[in-house]
Amino acid sequence: MTKNGKIYSGIGGWTYEPWRGVFYPKGMPHARELAYAAEHLTSIEINGTFYRTQNPKTFRSWAAQVPDGFVFSIKGVRYAVNRRVLKEAGDSIKRFLDSGVTELRDKLGPLLWQFAPFKKFDAADFGGFLELLPKTYDGRALRHVVEVRHDSFCVPEFIKLLREFNTAVVFAEHETYPAIADVTSDFVYARLQKGEERLKTGYPPKALDAWAKRAETWASGGEPKDLPRVEKKAATKEPRDVFVYFIHEAKIRAPAAAMALIERLK
Repeated sequence: MTKNGKIYSGIGGWTYEPWRGVFYPKGMPHARELAYAAEHLTSIEINGTFYRTQNPKTFRSWAAQVPDGFVFSIKGVRYAVNRRVLKEAGDSIKRFLDSGVTELRDKLGPLLWQFAPFKKFDAADFGGFLELLPKTYDGRALRHVVEVRHDSFCVPEFIKLLREFNTAVVFAEHETYPAIADVTSDFVYARLQKGEERLKTGYPPKALDAWAKRAETWASGGEPKDLPRVEKKAATKEPRDVFVYFIHEAKIRAPAAAMALIERLK
């Protein structure tokens, strides 16, 4: 191996009223918020694409407001994942991709497919869904990651399926969702959801130190020994890009947490 993968640290979205005057300078025009966030972070996970269809002009506008090297991860539309028979989601996936996702060009990061907490693992149906996810679209390579939130997915068969399709699984640091740290793709995706609002950086310094170390381990091709895996077999050791997002809990502190992680990775 000659180099490590890139490590991205960010938040979910950029429009949140309590950030005004805390993360964003007081009085900053709302239209400047994305550009400001992109100057201080390295990635943003867009949640709005889960609920409604965007258009090419919107994706182009987002891409134009952020610097080179910044990437967006995009949450896949709910109509593809909130269905009983997943392998029937082809039309919904195509409409989502046709909405202009690839207009982000070099700013396009992973596509996140998030499943409901009550969705259980069915190998045939989930495998059928993974078959529907294209590796390229409109001339651009796509990277897919799934977030599963039911304990039935904590089986080796699920990990084997993901590796077969080179699809990542979200490592969720969460009170109730399963924590699956198996590396199943050529990138790693973590959503950290245990922040504390009383802390200025959301997480205590030791916790941020630990996450910086884990991110560096993933980027160099390793697997953190202190995170739970389903499958004993380790992934192939190779450099991987790493995406870490501070999400949900203590949201007002999420930007500070992401920036604190970036500082530790310099």
